[in-house]
Amino acid sequence: MMETPKTKILIVDDSPAHLYNLKSLVEAGGYEVLTAEDGERGLDAATSRNPNLILLDIVMPGMNGFQVNRKLRKIAVDQDIPVIFVSIKNQESDIAWGMRQGVKAYITKPVNKEELLSAIAEALVA
Repeated sequence: MMETPKTKILIVDDSPAHLYNLKSLVEAGGYEVLTAEDGERGLDAATSRNPNLILLDIVMPGMNGFQVNRKLRKIAVDQDIPVIFVSIKNQESDIAWGMRQGVKAYITKPVNKEELLSAIAEALVA
C-alpha cells in the first residue's frame, strides 16, 4: 500500500531561533517542513519545492515578507499556495496591512502552537 505524501510546509524566517521553534511546532502537527533563511531563498524554495503552504516572516533583511508574498502572487505556478504571515509586528495596522496582502492568516510571535496549527489546517482546506 502506498503511503500518502505528507503535506509540505515552507517556513521562511531569518531568525535561527524562530525557525527552529516554528519547525518544531509544525512537525509536531504531523507536517513535513522545508526551511529558508531569507526572502530570496524562500522564493526559490516556493518555486522549486512545491510546498502546500508557506509560513512567512515579514521583517527580514533584503527581501521582506510583503515583497516575497507579492512576487509569489505574480508567479503563475505559486498563486494558489496559501501564505500565513508569522511576525513580531503585532500592531493592528501591521495586521490589517498584512491581511490586505491576500494571506490566509496573520500570527504574531511568540507563536501559540494551537493557534498556528489551527490556522494551517484552515488555510489548507480553504
